Formats: sequence, C-alpha cells, structure tokens
Amino acid sequence: MPAETPSGRGYRKSLGLVELVSLGVGGTIGSGIFVVPGIAAGLLGSLSLLAWFVVAVSATCVMLCLAWTSAEWRGTGAFSAIFRRVFGPRVSLALVLCYLVSSVFGTATIAAGIGQYLTFFGISWILPAEIGIILVLLAINLRGILLSGWTENILTLLKVVPLVALTLLLVPFIQVEHFLPTVPFTLPAFAATLVIVYWPFTGFEISAIPVDETRDPSLITRALFLVLTIVILIYLGLNLALIGSAGSAILAASPAPVAEAASVVMSQSGPVVAFVGIIAMLSAMNAYIIGTSRVVQNLAEGHGMGILAGLGGQGTPVPALLLACLVPSALLFFSNRFDILAGISVMTTLLPYLGICIAAAVLLRSRTARVVAALGGATTVLILVLAVAI
Repeated sequence: MPAETPSGRGYRKSLGLVELVSLGVGGTIGSGIFVVPGIAAGLLGSLSLLAWFVVAVSATCVMLCLAWTSAEWRGTGAFSAIFRRVFGPRVSLALVLCYLVSSVFGTATIAAGIGQYLTFFGISWILPAEIGIILVLLAINLRGILLSGWTENILTLLKVVPLVALTLLLVPFIQVEHFLPTVPFTLPAFAATLVIVYWPFTGFEISAIPVDETRDPSLITRALFLVLTIVILIYLGLNLALIGSAGSAILAASPAPVAEAASVVMSQSGPVVAFVGIIAMLSAMNAYIIGTSRVVQNLAEGHGMGILAGLGGQGTPVPALLLACLVPSALLFFSNRFDILAGISVMTTLLPYLGICIAAAVLLRSRTARVVAALGGATTVLILVLAVAI
C-alpha cells in the first residue's frame, strides 16, 4: 500500500496500537464464535473441543511466522511484500488473489452469520438486512480510516467485554458429564470439524495490512501477538463454558448457540447475547472491509490498475472499498448459507497462510522460527487437504 498515489493523495497515518489490535480482534472474533460452536458440536459433540485446541496451535504458528517476518521486513502491502521476496511476482500475485477471494467470501460469511442471528429475533427479511448492513459500513469507511477505526474500537469493546463476562457467568453451571462423548469419534467428522473451526481463527492478519495508515509500523508485530492471545483465551474459555454448561446437544440444535446457552442457564438473557453476537459480526465485517479494500488498492497500484488504485479526498481507497462491499453483496444472492461460504473462505485463506509459513522458513534463520514455521505449514496443509477432501 503506497503512502501516496500518483494523484498526490495519500493515506492518513491515524492508527496506533489500540486500533491495530481492534482490527485484528475485530476481524477474528465475529460470526465464527457465535455460530461455529453449534456446527462443531453437531459434528463431534463434546469432542469438538479437541478441534478448537488443534486449530489454535496451527493459527498461533501462522501468526508467529507473520509477526516475525513483518518485524524483519517491513514494507507496504503487508504480507504481500513478504511473498514477493520468497516466491517472486507471479506466485505472490496468486497468493494475494487467493487472499482477496477469501476476504470477499469472508465478508459474505459474516453477513450470513448476522442473518442467522436476526432470525433469533423473528426477522424474516434477512437478505435485504444483510446487504443494508454492508452498505452502512461502506458509508462509514468512505468517511475515512479515523471514523472506521473508532467504529472498530467501539464495536470490539462492546463484544469482548460481554464475551468474557458470559464465560465467567457460565462457569458455575458447568457439569462434568457434559464433557463425556455423546457423538462417536470418526475421522471424517473430525476433519469436517477442523475445517469449520478454522473459520473463527481467520482474520488476525488484518492487523498487518494497513501499514501506510499506521503511525509506527513497528507496532504491527506487537499487535499480532496481542490479538491472537486475546482470541485464543476467549475462544477456548468460552467453548469450555458453553459445552460444560449447556451440553453439545443443545448447542447443535440452535442457529444461535451462544445465545441458546445463555438462555438455558440465565433466563431471558438470550436476546441480549444475540444482540452482542450481531455487534461482534458488525465489528468483524468492518475489519474485513478495511483489510480487503487495502489489499485491493495495493494490488491495483502495483499492477498499474489506475481506477482501483485511486484514493479519495479523505485518504480512503474509494474504488477498492466499493469493490470490497459490492462483490460480497452480490455473492449473497447466490448463496446465503453460512457453512458453504465459510468453507470457501477457509480453503482460500489457508493457501496464503501456508505461504506465510514457507516465507518464514526461508527468510528467518532462527531454529525456533523454522520449527514453528514447519509446524504451522504442516497443520495448514493437513487442514487444507481435509477441506478439499470433504
């Protein structure tokens, strides 16, 4: 992402550590944690917790690879610059395009997740509501990164605090028998669970994308560490509390499992939790829109696509923002199923994640870094193969 385009307009350096962490947490904690626990519980029951631990390890390895390489080789375009160093322009372009596909499907997935939670309130006009939400966030982002960044800060705070509070409130209701297997463990079911569980862990890399809008690029590495630490603690803690308090059968039967679990143990709290879920998904969608548009703008600038590379008067990539919002809106007309959209997003995300691990193995000399890169790459390949196989 160049600091200044040929038109003379440049990005505004408005992002600090808080905003970068909010973008990463916002992009990661979204529709996944509010929808996937139910899907995973339906596939594998209480044993789905194993998939959350496995994916947490894999995502941590990818994050460490991105953090370490970003610290050593800072440059515009975030991880796309790292790709070019290792793979050359053609493979780098292919990986960035994969990431863009995953981001577009990711935005559509989040919209579909919002739709599922709107049904909790008895709303039937789901598709118009989903598209309307995307357009509202588009309008906010067109006003500039300062407004969209503050929006992300507020939305992230409004979802993290209730999630932590809910986890703590559910702990006294945990019953040990809920952790006993209720669904037979099979490799196909475990494979399907790994794939769908990876969806909630994607998005942390958004912290590394807006380099040219960051006041101090060295903050990106610190932000990545903070993001995944927060995410893993919340995910593992909440899933243990959900299954332990409500049981996997109840979670599997609901399109809004977190809200359902809260209703079981605390009367009349379901609507409140469902509202928090929608807030969380709005935060994730906003982060995805920011990240996708910046990658589009950087890619267009690097390949001489003048129209898409342009910046508006507020220092916002207006054409790229339009593309980042209108394409997911169009996708929703073809499919509004959360599981299908999430599956495609995960598969196309895993290739760039694998590229990050390979780049770290090539560029970093530390033995620890190479071991982490090997583990991250191996688990990513495994889940990618499983995603294709199922």
